[in-house]
Amino acid sequence: MTPLAALAVLAAGAVAGTVNTIVGSGSLVSFPTLLAVGYPSVLANVSNTVGIVPGSISGAVGYRAELAGQRRRCLVFGTCSALGALTGGLLLLTLPGAVFTAVVPVLILLACVLIALQPRLKRPAGSGSPSRLRLVAGLVGVYATGVYGGYFGAAQGVILVGLLGLVVDDDLQRINALKNVLAAVVNGVATVLFVCVSHIAWLPAGLLAVGSVAGALIGARVGRRIPDAVLRTVIVVVGTAVAIILLVR
Repeated sequence: MTPLAALAVLAAGAVAGTVNTIVGSGSLVSFPTLLAVGYPSVLANVSNTVGIVPGSISGAVGYRAELAGQRRRCLVFGTCSALGALTGGLLLLTLPGAVFTAVVPVLILLACVLIALQPRLKRPAGSGSPSRLRLVAGLVGVYATGVYGGYFGAAQGVILVGLLGLVVDDDLQRINALKNVLAAVVNGVATVLFVCVSHIAWLPAGLLAVGSVAGALIGARVGRRIPDAVLRTVIVVVGTAVAIILLVR
């Protein structure tokens, strides 16, 4: 890896850590960066997941004040996320690489759509406790998001905020704090699996880790000051461009 490529990966990690903490789609920056510097798709995805784990944990710690009183939620939803991440990681390691390469652009476009629709997916505050059916559906949805996160992961945070907003009657900042915990669980479980049974490009993973921790600290401190509409627009534009580039490769 050249010094310029290393700097690009480090910067991508910082951006990913910031965006993941605030919104949850940082892999739309870090994963394409690993592809751009020459890593094949599956190896780039595995190394990206390993690299952003420290940032995920840092982001969750940064929102610890908003996590007060959410221990039960973290345990219940976190269990679903962990099981989903294990499933998704196994799917990534068992499916042929060509299948993953073909699916990536579709997943990125889906993530962009979800980001664009995020304001409409939020459940209005004060609308009462969710029904049992809605709660079960939410648990299943969190498990499915864990599968997606273990397999690829870009914008899993956006999906989680949308799902949790439908079943958790709380303000957006506390929902976002819960999202950060669940994303950390998914990335952590997937990382343990990948370290045990897969090859990892440790240099870019390490650079992403350093950058993502710094970015997560920034995101936790100043993220609430960034207009959501501006950040959402940038991610949608960049993500769509990346998906188009991958489709025509």
